[in-house]
Amino acid sequence: MVQPVRVLDQGQTDVKNRQSRPIDLVHLARQSLGDPGLEEEILRMFDQMVGIYMARVREAAQVGNVSGNLHALKGAAAGVGAVSIASLAELAEGEMSSDGRLGAERVADLSHAVEEVRTFIADLLGD
Repeated sequence: MVQPVRVLDQGQTDVKNRQSRPIDLVHLARQSLGDPGLEEEILRMFDQMVGIYMARVREAAQVGNVSGNLHALKGAAAGVGAVSIASLAELAEGEMSSDGRLGAERVADLSHAVEEVRTFIADLLGD
């Protein structure tokens, strides 16, 4: 099961801890209406999906047809609270729009963020 987020007085959350995690667990809890089983299911599906789309981004970066995969990554990441992936995917979309290609450094940064989130999910779920 997903570990609960520490809540402070007056419904406040530990913002510093919340921002240091690869996934904003408060956002995820809101998206799942606080249902731990649903949170776990969402994280498992996201873990699978982000692996698939990141592989597609790496492959498509070679041929330049990457926009749809970046957009899917951005949307899914924003939905679960994986802010770093969503932000990097948005930057990559901007790079694609302005340069017509995606640089290797941007792909590496995005890959690193994806691996960090996937490791966090595995640790969180005890996989």
